[in-house]
Amino acid sequence: MLSCVAVKVVLKIQYMHGKMRKELYLWMNTGSWKSVLIVVKITESGNKDMRFIFIILMLICIIYGVSIYMIGSGTMSFTIWLALGAFFGLAFYVSASGKWMEVPPLSRKVIYGIILTMTLFAVMCSIMMFSHFNDKGEIDLDYIIVLGAQMRKNGPSRIYQYRLDAAYEYMKNNPRTICIISGGKGHDEPVGEGIGGRDYLVAKGIDPSRIIAETEATDTIENIEYSLKLIDRKALGGDGKARIGIVTNSFHLFRGIHIAKKLTDDKICGIAAYSSPWYLPNNMARECFGILRDLGEMRF
Repeated sequence: MLSCVAVKVVLKIQYMHGKMRKELYLWMNTGSWKSVLIVVKITESGNKDMRFIFIILMLICIIYGVSIYMIGSGTMSFTIWLALGAFFGLAFYVSASGKWMEVPPLSRKVIYGIILTMTLFAVMCSIMMFSHFNDKGEIDLDYIIVLGAQMRKNGPSRIYQYRLDAAYEYMKNNPRTICIISGGKGHDEPVGEGIGGRDYLVAKGIDPSRIIAETEATDTIENIEYSLKLIDRKALGGDGKARIGIVTNSFHLFRGIHIAKKLTDDKICGIAAYSSPWYLPNNMARECFGILRDLGEMRF
């Protein structure tokens, strides 16, 4: 009988914080207060722990979002982290005030379902991205395709530089491979990504005759589609199929490889460029949206 009463008390505390504290006080004076008191302490401790977690997550997201904004990447991805910070701040408020239990049960279930679905999708995308983080490509590929990224006044952005450096290392070790660097000129770029990338590799000592600049693409799908059209199929001989390596940052490689597999029957592999650990969460969060957008354009 005591265990049943204790369970009922806990449920009432969860639903009606202020009111039930008073009712519990009267009951404890007349009943077996020791057992109930233990339940109350556990419940209140759990609520405090959750509030602490929410406030810490809120601060982490806001600080990280500000750090992403400060680098001036030209994207709005920092708003993802500010939105998450606002979400955890709201979670802290409703947990502390007890207002969450005032929300209709059906609405709570819908919200739980949305959060669970988004979390599972993010986890699945992360697993898919991680599956190609250490791709090194194959020896002596016919072509590598470098997916373009932002050009700045002083040269390639850091993320683009990592891709070009990976291409440089591969070409240095595989002297017969031809490199296609893909990317048009954005409105905020001083030079096109294909041209800028080519100039970067030439300055590092790569023979210009081994580099082809694709200058029209505006996104990942076009990077690969337009680059495939520049491959000299006749020079390959045989059935004209090429062995191609997709060069991009580790978090971006899964999408690049599987888009390429949808666009061609050539043999596709990946060459993962470095990704900065500090910016990796932001880049992976952005990439989740890219995977969702391009899901129908990929072949698995």
